[in-house]
Amino acid sequence: MNNQHSYPEVITFGESMGLLIAAGGKGLEYTSNLTPSFGGAETNVAIGLSRLGHSAGWCGRLGNDPFGHRIYKTVRGEGVDVTRASFTDEAPTGLMIREHAAGKSSVYYYRKLSAASKMTPEHLDEEYIAGAKILHITGITPALSTSCAETAAEAMDIARKHGVKVSFDPNLRLKLWDIEAAQKVILPLALKADYFLPGLDELKLLYETESTDQIFSRLSELSAVSIIKGGEDKTYILENGKMSVVPYFKVDQVIDTVGAGDGFCAGFLAGLLREYSLEEAVRVGNLIGSQVIQTVGDWEGLPSAAQIERLLAGNAHIER
Repeated sequence: MNNQHSYPEVITFGESMGLLIAAGGKGLEYTSNLTPSFGGAETNVAIGLSRLGHSAGWCGRLGNDPFGHRIYKTVRGEGVDVTRASFTDEAPTGLMIREHAAGKSSVYYYRKLSAASKMTPEHLDEEYIAGAKILHITGITPALSTSCAETAAEAMDIARKHGVKVSFDPNLRLKLWDIEAAQKVILPLALKADYFLPGLDELKLLYETESTDQIFSRLSELSAVSIIKGGEDKTYILENGKMSVVPYFKVDQVIDTVGAGDGFCAGFLAGLLREYSLEEAVRVGNLIGSQVIQTVGDWEGLPSAAQIERLLAGNAHIER
């Protein structure tokens, strides 16, 4: 779609929350220090794309409070377009608190009735979405409220109407809804996607089977290209019934797995924007996921384009 405005290549929207991380490897019960940050699947992807040299826009509702302003300023500072994000006095920014104690990570959410949960289709800018190349949505947003589910579906419909590709990561969060509720919303949304980016464990829950053959059969019914994360040291690509695999990049030390899937999505979408083959795009996604898990935080470990080029030059051959 040609217009005189310059819109981001990728647009995403959803909830970003204030984040407090218990420091020093102590549980929340015993720590005296909480490190502030923020996190949200969609802002993670937008920041990842921006660092890779692509234009990304994030739309969301934030509380008119210190966490909301911190998120807005930091995301903007990462080069992400936040002109369609907005503040409200009617609800607070959501909050999550994380601890890593005795080798176990736990997350506690305080997001019920948050500002983001009050998003409605009226908050969408059709012209803004229409000007993008890709709309990226996760299954977290529709889990927040009925109006958020309606907003996600409407955004997908707007994108399809204007020929914008739709990327959908189900990002199943059973702390937000039960599997029956998730199935009723996520499976219909997958039908609207051009790229479906689930994890293998998520698919076992959504399709109620442990059989990979049955899972791949169900995925073959979708019109989307399915990129399945979380296989045994590999990512699967299912396109028109044809399966291929791309191996992971191994790392010596895993520090924090939170945000790895979002890093993967950022790398994969960057590959699509650069018109790489699906295998090449997945390889970039795998590489970025491997970088994110070596850093504490949701988005702090996302690499720059220069870092990725150096790693690819040293680790793997990509045909140009």
